[in-house]
Amino acid sequence: MNINEEVLQDVVIKFAGDSGDGMQLTGSQFTNNSAMLGLDLATFPDFPAEIRAPQGTLPGVSGFQLRFSSDRIFTPGDTCDVLVAMNAAALKTNLKGLKRNGKIIANVDGFDAKNLRLANYPDGVNPLENGSLEGYEVIKMDVTKMTREALKEFEMGIKEKDRAKNMFVLGFLYWMYSRSLDYTIKFLKEKFGKKEDILNSNIKALQAGYNFGDTTETFTTRYSVEKAKMPPGNYRGIMGNQAVAYGLIAASQKSGLPLFLGSYPITPASDILHELSRHKAFGVKTFQAEDEIAAITSAIGAAYGGSLGVTATSGPGMAILLRSATSNEFAAEKLREVFANQVWPVVGSAGAAADAGRRAGLVSSQLLGLAMCRYLLRLPPVVALSHDEIILNVGPTLQRYATGEDVS
Repeated sequence: MNINEEVLQDVVIKFAGDSGDGMQLTGSQFTNNSAMLGLDLATFPDFPAEIRAPQGTLPGVSGFQLRFSSDRIFTPGDTCDVLVAMNAAALKTNLKGLKRNGKIIANVDGFDAKNLRLANYPDGVNPLENGSLEGYEVIKMDVTKMTREALKEFEMGIKEKDRAKNMFVLGFLYWMYSRSLDYTIKFLKEKFGKKEDILNSNIKALQAGYNFGDTTETFTTRYSVEKAKMPPGNYRGIMGNQAVAYGLIAASQKSGLPLFLGSYPITPASDILHELSRHKAFGVKTFQAEDEIAAITSAIGAAYGGSLGVTATSGPGMAILLRSATSNEFAAEKLREVFANQVWPVVGSAGAAADAGRRAGLVSSQLLGLAMCRYLLRLPPVVALSHDEIILNVGPTLQRYATGEDVS
């Protein structure tokens, strides 16, 4: 069978599944592979908004978006060309971000009756079968079954074998985008070198996914992206949390204030705690608190003691900051700084600069009021709103405030 080779300029891939499906690792490996080929790239990890959301549910979806290109790029992309959906919830959550005619790589095992029910699809409705995905190229793969088959010789439990599903998908995408497996195999050897069964099973699943693409006559086209035209030099990959940590160290050094971070370990904010704990040589002090209330109050105490007090949150801590701001002037001042340094300039750029303060204040009142009702007071009708419903109902008001249109 003849395989067509197509050269693309720019590709955006979104990996999505349950937190336990390894989407962050899969995305990171594809990212590192792209970097080694000299492509310009940008990423956007997308973590669940809830702590330990039930498996298979919409709030439990974890994602990783990667954009790679032969040209200079500065964002991870607004919409994706390829969506990897490991279950029904992943598809439902991310379909709106997929371009028309884009590819959907769906793990059919994640679309059984149980997963469809958990993703709030009506009884008897399966998006892979009812024609609702017309206009997209749907690639159905029983990733779970094929991974288990590839690992049938390993004396491992089903759960252990299923953890290698992400490697099968990664191998298939490596074939689709004309990549080598070598970089990821090297990574696996470094990570699991002392755990032979885990190492060999992941490598086997990776190779099985690649061979599936190579030997199945269903796929007739492979893609590639040429090396980016960038000035020669030394480049390093950096994630947002790592950049935040470096920025805090720089602020500490320039201000002459010792840096203190009080933080509760919770993904993805944990990365800031981990990174800063490596830099004691710069006088950084880190404190792992028992909860986010202790974390933010320890930062406030450190600031009163003359340090650059910092805390980090993965979402719930914002509610704690709001609660603290109602009774603590220091916390209230921090929120005012966010307003002055982040909200005001952005709103000012969207309309007349002379009126930016009033419009920024209205935007803040809307956002803080929503946060207060949803996360502190937990008013049932507001808590029940989905993200799409919030955007539909609140978005136009924010847009009107931001631009200044029809505001008396």
